[in-house]
Amino acid sequence: LYDAFGQRQVSTIYNPLNQYHVVMEIAPRYLQSPDTLKMLYVSTSGGKARGSATTNAVAGTVAGAVAPATTSGAVGAATSDASAAAIATDSARNAAANAIAGGKGGASSSAPVSSAKETMIPLSAFARLETGNAPVQVSHQGLFVATTISFNLVPGKSLSDATAAIEAAITDLRLPATIHGEFAGSAKSFQESSSRQPLLILAALLAVYTILGILYESFVHPVTILSTLPSAGIGALLALLVSGTEFTVIALIAVFLLIGIVKKNAIMMIDFALDAERTRGASPQEAIFEACLLRFRPIMMTTLAAMLGALPLILAGGEGSELRRPLGIAIVGGLIVSQILTLYTTPVVYLYLDRLRRRPAPAGGAALSPAE
Repeated sequence: LYDAFGQRQVSTIYNPLNQYHVVMEIAPRYLQSPDTLKMLYVSTSGGKARGSATTNAVAGTVAGAVAPATTSGAVGAATSDASAAAIATDSARNAAANAIAGGKGGASSSAPVSSAKETMIPLSAFARLETGNAPVQVSHQGLFVATTISFNLVPGKSLSDATAAIEAAITDLRLPATIHGEFAGSAKSFQESSSRQPLLILAALLAVYTILGILYESFVHPVTILSTLPSAGIGALLALLVSGTEFTVIALIAVFLLIGIVKKNAIMMIDFALDAERTRGASPQEAIFEACLLRFRPIMMTTLAAMLGALPLILAGGEGSELRRPLGIAIVGGLIVSQILTLYTTPVVYLYLDRLRRRPAPAGGAALSPAE
């Protein structure tokens, strides 16, 4: 069957500039009907091609046998020479017939050609041919045979809803241990991005805390600045929820942008308050109150500039607008909520953490310095 339909490579033709693989198969006209299987014959030995590749002489034939020296020795010698010549001629003719290569290339060794007699029986003598349904192709995923089931989302449903429903259906099927399912394509990308989102947000927060701690030489005041970020995240999620927009990877990018935009409100106030405390000796209450008055206008200016810059992402249409719209919605929603809350919460958090920092140390301890 492999010789007939599997395109077995049986030889290689070499020439000075290239080499060509010789492939054995049945003629194309026999590939049009399954009745060809009735015409195939199989060797009873079940072995590979064997015998001499250059002669069809019967096994055991000895060329050039010389008769004993008798009175008829001349006749015997002549007969032996004639047999040797006949075998040599037959060998040369068979080698020429088996020469696959042509032209200037070297001839094939014709090793796959068997010169030994084999008993052949038809395939239909021991096999039965039946018709039935079979897959047009067998797909693989990695090293395993796999079948891909595609699905679409109905209006109002997200990819997370679809993956949850599919996982519940697989659980209810109670598949055997040899069968398992996994997502592919956009569903797999969604799962991978969803599993990495918390780690990415945590890494961003750690990076911001480290940089602010180095800037202010304090372990406490970076916490005051990071306290503004939850309001931005809540605002972005509320805006996406109200507008019916999915929390996509683009929306996650908007959250990262909000981390940089929103914390500048607290940075402007705390930077001014710390400078007033350290250079002018102002109390924390006086320093943060003055910072809120003097930094209000630049805070509003930068927030409004960012919001107005994100509005075209929401209002613009055309090709690709559905990809940009979650970015604009998350930025605008996060800025509105964070702007309203942080103007009031940042001074409160600053004073509360300052009291904790200045709290008297227990007996045997040492009080922390302002820089600490």
